[in-house]
Amino acid sequence: MSMDPKESNTTASPPSTSTTLAEMQQWVDRFAEERKWERFHTPKNLAMSIAIEAAEIMELFQWSESTPLDGPLPPDCALAEEMADVVSYLLRLASVTGIDLSAALQAKIQKNEIRYPVRTDYEFPSTER
Repeated sequence: MSMDPKESNTTASPPSTSTTLAEMQQWVDRFAEERKWERFHTPKNLAMSIAIEAAEIMELFQWSESTPLDGPLPPDCALAEEMADVVSYLLRLASVTGIDLSAALQAKIQKNEIRYPVRTDYEFPSTER
């Protein structure tokens, strides 16, 4: 899949830490357009696909120990691929519905800041027994 919106049917461009959400959305939109998949990308189908791909992330951790990672995982590992699938479908859903994800996330964080104010009086249970 071409990940560079300027390219078509070629290999992905090198990853960039400065890639914007809008650029990624253009990538997945162009990918779908080139394949004439728009007719299949209804809100229902995209929402179901997000849930299916999220379940595939959960499957990777099923029956495994809950241990911390030793460091960052490579971008081509199974987890990264499933995460990319979720993001791809989410970006397509945003395009299809006309939702600005940046604005939606900003509004949600603002609501959560009111709902969950910063507290400094938390007492954490002791881990010692």
